Amino acid sequence: MTAQPANLGSATESLVRDAVAEVGFDLESLEEVRVGQRWLIRVIVDSDAGVGLDDIAAMSRAVSLALDQHDELIAGPFTLEVTSPGVDRPLTHPRHWRRNRRRLVRVALVAGGELIARIGDCDDEGVTLLASGALRRVRYTELSRAVVEVEFRQPPATELAALDGASRQDWEER
Repeated sequence: MTAQPANLGSATESLVRDAVAEVGFDLESLEEVRVGQRWLIRVIVDSDAGVGLDDIAAMSRAVSLALDQHDELIAGPFTLEVTSPGVDRPLTHPRHWRRNRRRLVRVALVAGGELIARIGDCDDEGVTLLASGALRRVRYTELSRAVVEVEFRQPPATELAALDGASRQDWEER
């Protein structure tokens, strides 16, 4: 592992986060890796509406311009890579759960065991999961790891109806 010089890190992250936010997206992560004589700056972005190729191009231009205007942050040449998170990204923030509503997820529980469940409503404290035909409210603190499962078929209508019914019922009770 190559050590980062003092000028990389939080200042670069702040600059990139602001550039990404100006285009209307969230910075999920920023990696700065030395590759030979160059730096690889990998920017991973996301949003509630998803990320398309035109969005990636717009963010690439915005981040590149910001980095070029502050070239003192990165001494020397760099390669910029802007991308969206892969399907195998762990769900670690409430926004990740919200963005994957109705999708199938593999969840490891802190107390042990694993669930394959469909994601329902979520908030800052936890998520409603549909597992084995039953709705279950789980706090994020009860989860040790969660990853979206790739599905090649449409979700069963009964599962989606159960999630939608729970959403309407929860909303009416509030």
